Amino acid sequence: MNQAVRRLRALPIRSRLALLVTTAVAVAVALASAACWFITRAQLTSQFDTTLRHTQVHELYLRSLIRACTSDGTDSIGSLPGYTVQIVTADGSACRPSSDAELPVSGQDVAVARGEQRDALHTVTDRDGVKRRVHTYVPGPGPVTVGVERYAVSLAQPTTTVDKPLTNLAWVLLLVSGIGAVGAGAAGLWVARTGLRPVDRLTEAVEHVARTEDLTIRIPVEDDSDDEVARLTRSFNSMTSALASSRDLQQQLIADAGHELRTPLTSLRTNIELLTRSEETGRPLPEADRRALLASVKAQMTELAALIGDLQELSRPDTGQAGDRTQVIPFQDAVESALRRARLRGPELTITADVRPWYVRAEPSALERAVVNVLDNAVKFSPAGGTVDVRLDGGVLTVRDHGPGIPADELPHVFDRFWRSPGARALPGSGLGLSIVARTVQQAGGEVTLAPADGGGTLVTVRLPGAPTPPPEAPGDSA
Repeated sequence: MNQAVRRLRALPIRSRLALLVTTAVAVAVALASAACWFITRAQLTSQFDTTLRHTQVHELYLRSLIRACTSDGTDSIGSLPGYTVQIVTADGSACRPSSDAELPVSGQDVAVARGEQRDALHTVTDRDGVKRRVHTYVPGPGPVTVGVERYAVSLAQPTTTVDKPLTNLAWVLLLVSGIGAVGAGAAGLWVARTGLRPVDRLTEAVEHVARTEDLTIRIPVEDDSDDEVARLTRSFNSMTSALASSRDLQQQLIADAGHELRTPLTSLRTNIELLTRSEETGRPLPEADRRALLASVKAQMTELAALIGDLQELSRPDTGQAGDRTQVIPFQDAVESALRRARLRGPELTITADVRPWYVRAEPSALERAVVNVLDNAVKFSPAGGTVDVRLDGGVLTVRDHGPGIPADELPHVFDRFWRSPGARALPGSGLGLSIVARTVQQAGGEVTLAPADGGGTLVTVRLPGAPTPPPEAPGDSA
């Protein structure tokens, strides 16, 4: 059995499906044919028995047969057409016309002759091998005596009237079952080919992608179709579209990162070559120039480190944060920590803060980094002696600076990776800060917007879902 199952599993899906359909239809046809044959046999047998029960031997014929039996002259009694007649006495002896076949006398026949039961119906095989259906009964209202003996009449008829139609029907049903099995095989093969055609297209598409890495391939699917294959096809198309988009973003990120890295690396190489040439030629640079070169190298190294950190942050999957890093945290603490860092970076600025409690579910370090990036931009673009207003109330964080603001045509691009305003390209930065902000806020289930502020400057708004009080502690959460 196990070996047969293994062999079946080794077959292609098309062959297995065709075989299963053929087997199912063949079994159904066979069962239907068998049921038809048994029902027909039951009906024919019932009709045959009913007819035999209602057939009575004429009284005159019986009297003539009885007289012939007592005088041993049964040769003078003719047979009834289509029937065999036999007289059965209470002692088990039998008498019949000499031209009729001898019927075996059973205990039921004797019981009827003795008056112990009303009649008997059974099947016997005579000496010639002919099967006959025998009905034994007592003529008249009760047992009849011949002299001093009781007797009964056995009326028999060959079962060929039932067996022959059943045999013919069996051959017909066998032929129909054979044709049905062949038709089932053809239908199973057709169903397998038709049903698996979308799977074949999907297989060809997957093989094409594996061979060529072409993620632009799409499998057509009917809009109104909602079966399993259609859903699988739509899922495949969505998967290849997502993979193509991810690869394009990855290539774009690599290209943009290479472009951004080229500038600080070129500056570093130039400054280091100047310092090295000075040492090799024995002509030291003026102290002021040397300090300027070292300061430039340090600044470029700091910019490289920041850029690499931003790239590492952006390289993490966009599908959400890991459960072990996400927890319930006080949003106000992240804002307060970012405010302390912002005041150190812009000591000449006045930073006002109105921070009220709000608890959110996010990754602590990522959320603090996002708030720091927002405040860094406000500090960077604020004029000397300017003011930065920070407010957190009801899960809405607003940061308003009084800088030059962002032109309306540049607002749609502020969250793009490596995008920098033409007026800010001379300032330090990688163009990834706001991209990280948008990514972190989105992962926390919130939204971030930038808009021109009334009276000049820029207004950054961050909305995060949460509550003013921490929820009950749960595994993996901390307040």
